[in-house]
Amino acid sequence: MISIPEPPKPVNEEVRTYKPGSADRLELVETIRRLKEEKSDIPMFIGGKNVKTGVLEAIRAPHDHKTVLAHFHMGTGEQVKMAISAALSARQKWSETSWEQRASVFLKAASLLSGPFRYKINAATMLGQSKNIHQAEIDAASESIDFLNFNVQFMADIYSIQPENNRYTWNRLEQRPLEGFVYAVSPFNFTSIALNLAAAPALMGNVVVWKPAQTQIYSAKVLMEVFHAAGLPAGVINMVFAPGKEAADVVLSHRDLAGIHFTGSTEVFQSLWTQVGNSIKSYKSFPRLVGETGGKDYILAHPSARPIEIATALSRGAFEYQGQKCSAASRAYIPESLWPKVLCHLLDDLNQFKMGSPEDFGNFINAVIDEKAFDKLISYIDNARNDPSVEVVAGGNYSKETGYFIEPTVILTRDPNYVTMHTELFGPVLTIYIYPDDQFIETLDLVDNTSPYALTGAIFATDRYAIDQASKRLVNTAGNFYINDKPTGAVVGRQPFGGSRASGTNDKAGSMLNLLRWVSPRTIKECFLPPVDHSYPFLDPVN
Repeated sequence: MISIPEPPKPVNEEVRTYKPGSADRLELVETIRRLKEEKSDIPMFIGGKNVKTGVLEAIRAPHDHKTVLAHFHMGTGEQVKMAISAALSARQKWSETSWEQRASVFLKAASLLSGPFRYKINAATMLGQSKNIHQAEIDAASESIDFLNFNVQFMADIYSIQPENNRYTWNRLEQRPLEGFVYAVSPFNFTSIALNLAAAPALMGNVVVWKPAQTQIYSAKVLMEVFHAAGLPAGVINMVFAPGKEAADVVLSHRDLAGIHFTGSTEVFQSLWTQVGNSIKSYKSFPRLVGETGGKDYILAHPSARPIEIATALSRGAFEYQGQKCSAASRAYIPESLWPKVLCHLLDDLNQFKMGSPEDFGNFINAVIDEKAFDKLISYIDNARNDPSVEVVAGGNYSKETGYFIEPTVILTRDPNYVTMHTELFGPVLTIYIYPDDQFIETLDLVDNTSPYALTGAIFATDRYAIDQASKRLVNTAGNFYINDKPTGAVVGRQPFGGSRASGTNDKAGSMLNLLRWVSPRTIKECFLPPVDHSYPFLDPVN
């Protein structure tokens, strides 16, 4: 029996509030308590089996580095080879599985995350990545669910795109999974990104070797539990832990590498791209390279903007999740006439921020991810303190005695090319350049040329001509451009996410565009009345 079913219509998951006394909050607190008591060992997941090496590395809470949450089994290139073999063994059966059966697995995963796994994925993200409950809820729960539900609809839309026909032919378009395996490399900062990097290619019939960031393994384990509970067949997604270069050397030297789905630093993605280019003759096909990398995201205010709106966008856009978002506002351009009021509102916001463990739901600011990030960030803060050309107007204090805590820090500069105006820091550091009101046009050029990145950006103005002017002049500066809103918080299905220039390949996660990268189309033409004469009219004899 054959049918052409329509999947459930996706809607964006409702973000829960976790108000004091609510059932959600009570259940989450209990889940956090249980997770902290478990202190489990986390194996790799290869071919449907738990793989342990006995080489254990501790996972510590960034906000309390004396607290060991779990240990994971560190692997080597040998386990990466095992994962590739397991993926390729699973490939044919999974690629031949009907699309609605594949869809059902991931729709069930979405339901599991919305229901029985919601508190666990949020708690793991809060503890392992030091996110407050709101940041965990919008990421680990809601956005993950959205990716799974909307991707199924995008898949159905892709399969429904068909060419035109005429009376005697039937033209069909098939979308085949890529020939080989996909290597997914995910970052620490978004649990949902980690999920999507592995799940999106798998949904389209591909098999995946997934290497999560070591600082995200704690919640990655929960994602694998969800996939398993949803009925994902063994070998479709294989999770490995290995040093980055060692894993890459194995993956990138394999002839069946079909693609890389990456989110991380520009430098690492460029290195992977270079290795693929150097090995291009050894592959069975041209690997698809899909990457979302760095950002030096901006907020530009026009003199017609409202100061309180600018300040709110700065405080939220720069400091939510400690600025550890590739979309975080890290440079701002404010006109002289508005700066005093913007500063007043901004300082008022910062003075209300509380900083500490995410287990205290009153804390807006939590810890940065690890000591390496902490040391890098404070070096820029210390340099700014000692540089007479700039001024630290807010924050600047830090401590790693208990956890890796850095105050939201605002640097004021009169030099638009100061180092923190163009270098990606990935932390709670915002640099503001004050420009003369009559130099808005010149400032547009500064925004365009100061940074190599082009991920997100925002314009604040009430003057519609200024908005139009900025939208046109800054067309290449951001893959996600915001008008009178902070440059963070893209929603699946509403604001497909990705940037260009040094920010990546702009393949727009959260849209059909990303899923198109994980299929290879085949055109089929069936002729019902094949020709029986080789000649054409132009060959007819002249009368």
